[in-house]
Amino acid sequence: MLYLVIKAALSGILIALISEVAKRYPGFGGLVASLPLVSVLGMIWLWRDRPDASNMAAHAEATFWFVLPSLPMFLVIPAMLRNGVGFWVSLAAGCLLTIGLYGLMIWAAPRIGLRL
Repeated sequence: MLYLVIKAALSGILIALISEVAKRYPGFGGLVASLPLVSVLGMIWLWRDRPDASNMAAHAEATFWFVLPSLPMFLVIPAMLRNGVGFWVSLAAGCLLTIGLYGLMIWAAPRIGLRL
């Protein structure tokens, strides 16, 4: 249980630090947020819990393929905000788009030979 609390605390601290940096320096905050820090932490926790090279390779590859459908969200949200749409509506639209694209990825992946 302590291990779970430590993992959650470290991950939460990372997110809090990124948001603090972004308040002062939006571009740099975006750079730091774009780093795969959460993915790297996830891989570290997974490796510690289950040091299996084939499992880790499958996890890392699936992460790559699932990053792709999330990318349009980061174009839709700023476009909507710049056109006067409110933050919460823009965020919801970006999230719904991402969910839809995840669904499309899950549907398309086996048809193009990907195992996710």
